[in-house]
Amino acid sequence: MSGLAAGIRLAMYNKKVVILEKHTITGGLNSYYSRGKRKFDVGLHALTNFVDPTERGKPFNKLMKQLRIPYDEFKLHPQNYSVIQFPDKKLKFTNDIDFLIEEVKMNFPQEIDGFMSLLAHIKNFNEVDLTNVTVMAKIVVKNFIKNESLIEMIFCPLLIYGSAWENDMDFSQFVVMFKSIFIEGFGRPAGGVRTIIDLLLKRFEECGGELRFKSEVTRIISASEKVSAVEINGSEIIECENILSSMGLPETFSVLDRESSHSPRVGNLSFTESILITDKKPKDLGIEATIIFYNNRPEYLYQKPTTLFDRESAVVCFPNNFTHDEFDEGVLRVTNIANFDLWNEQKQMSSDAYKESKNEVFNQSLQILKNCGLGTADKKFEILFKDIFTPTTIKRYTSHFGGTVYGSIDKSRNGTTHIPGLYICGTDQGFLGIVGSMLSGISMANLHILSRNL
Repeated sequence: MSGLAAGIRLAMYNKKVVILEKHTITGGLNSYYSRGKRKFDVGLHALTNFVDPTERGKPFNKLMKQLRIPYDEFKLHPQNYSVIQFPDKKLKFTNDIDFLIEEVKMNFPQEIDGFMSLLAHIKNFNEVDLTNVTVMAKIVVKNFIKNESLIEMIFCPLLIYGSAWENDMDFSQFVVMFKSIFIEGFGRPAGGVRTIIDLLLKRFEECGGELRFKSEVTRIISASEKVSAVEINGSEIIECENILSSMGLPETFSVLDRESSHSPRVGNLSFTESILITDKKPKDLGIEATIIFYNNRPEYLYQKPTTLFDRESAVVCFPNNFTHDEFDEGVLRVTNIANFDLWNEQKQMSSDAYKESKNEVFNQSLQILKNCGLGTADKKFEILFKDIFTPTTIKRYTSHFGGTVYGSIDKSRNGTTHIPGLYICGTDQGFLGIVGSMLSGISMANLHILSRNL
């Protein structure tokens, strides 16, 4: 997404741009596939930063203005509501922050003043200032809120929707996610992630950009201390003046043609996901929520598990439960934090054991759905189709080291590297989510290339 957005922005100003895509479709972590006659999104549970088109200063509308894509073409539809479900408490939230304020007031009355002070601090904080220093978010939040349970519940959706850090995140990124999820909220484009990708591809083509599929960057070449070319598929050389890399910081450094003292760390966060197609829709089974952030512990353990996957927490998404339901069947998605190393080891040792472990993920997904209110005696459903993917699937289709989803904890906030002309955009630049990723591409294109000519 960041690469496409950067490419559009540069091509709009008559830069000669080529986007190199290793695979046969675009999108990276947020893409799509088909099984039979059914189409599935990968990555996208919901689009954050949902806003009305009249709110001009908000990230999504800034994005549309920069890319010159009309808001209406995204065909966005808001969520019903989402739930943060812990063992002894639930917090609901909608795309109206006042709803969450009332939930906090009802469930944590002693913390409402602190929560309101935190909210004011967040609204006044400039989270996209590229000079912000790294400060861990829980240190800041604990200055406002003392109740550990409320802190864990606030962090739960924000961490799992974008943090490369385990159990915490940089405060700037915390603010990005808080505003994206709690203040602006969730939506979904009709047609899912392909609607977004198709719009970006169409706009890139209109601007005269070139997109090449099956073009893996195998080497970044530098001369006279500056980037000069890329090697594709181990053979073809394309000369260039600048490179914006959206492949990840460790992955980018791994294809440099010179040794570097820099060694960005590989992130620990990867996931399994179960996608279930059912004969009944969630609403027919009594579920109105769009997303449930499920956690069966007092503390939310957002970390690489010591087992294949974390059985006690998950994101449960019901794509039928946006205000527009385009599906003929029920769609249930259950996402668990997972351990790439264990999955990778098992897959290499025994395909039978790997398949059995995927079946364990499926069975645990059914248990989590039951704990969320589905599959009980009076809410039975039949599974018509299922597909389970693991961290090794992510590694296979994205080439991200360790099957990581949110990149390295070493971010390049201003997008620069130690090599002039080589810039980072996307997750490892530091902006989060689909909207954040696209804004990252635009921002880095503006800052490092277009600003020289505008």
